[in-house]
Amino acid sequence: MKYHFNIIIPALLCVLMACSNNQKAAVGKPKTALVFPQGKKVTNNNFTGTVYLHNMIEGDSLNQNSVGNVTFEAKARSKWHVHPAGQILLATDGVGYYQEQGKPKLILRKGDVIKCPPNVAHWHGASIDTAFVQIAITSREKGPTLWLEPVTDAQYKGN
Repeated sequence: MKYHFNIIIPALLCVLMACSNNQKAAVGKPKTALVFPQGKKVTNNNFTGTVYLHNMIEGDSLNQNSVGNVTFEAKARSKWHVHPAGQILLATDGVGYYQEQGKPKLILRKGDVIKCPPNVAHWHGASIDTAFVQIAITSREKGPTLWLEPVTDAQYKGN
């Protein structure tokens, strides 16, 4: 398991570093020159606002890590949720937020990396006025994501 995970992350980082660092993020929507496809609009109720997902790698019996390109339009965000095996987020465009339960909200920008600890409730999404794009690396090794309650407007706007 670690062997595959140690190949995926460096490979993705190489692709991301090859992208230009001097492009500005669009307000409200991501730039048109994305590294990976935007994907399809998410239609489940695990998000507030408009979110797109491009599944790049599906976990399987050989490697239970899934990798997805997630695009959040401005103000869009996930519900609070827990990953039993943790998650890694690689910010690739725009401005986003990440918050673990009981901790202050973090502001994420292109190039930031977050390691979500296993079994810690958290949420992530776009900032109020700027879209956010991330690569989410999630292992299903210890079970599926547990979706919790929506992030309230007060939590979302809080510092």
